[in-house]
Amino acid sequence: MTTLTLEVPESLQKNRDDTVRFLAAKLYESGKLTLGQAAQMAGMKKWDFAEILSDYGVDYIQYTYEDVVADVERISNR
Repeated sequence: MTTLTLEVPESLQKNRDDTVRFLAAKLYESGKLTLGQAAQMAGMKKWDFAEILSDYGVDYIQYTYEDVVADVERISNR
């Protein structure tokens, strides 16, 4: 993993672990990281990280409306 240094307001530094978990959760939500990569970034085990995703408004299952439509079309064309 690469190290990245961010300048953040002092108020975020006080809650460093929460800030890193938030960033990891949002990167997972956006599809930039896998669950395992996000958990590693947060310094957590994958399943422990999955359990806290809702704390940051992130769904564990990243299944969009478009995914549902594509699956329905694929199943319907059989």
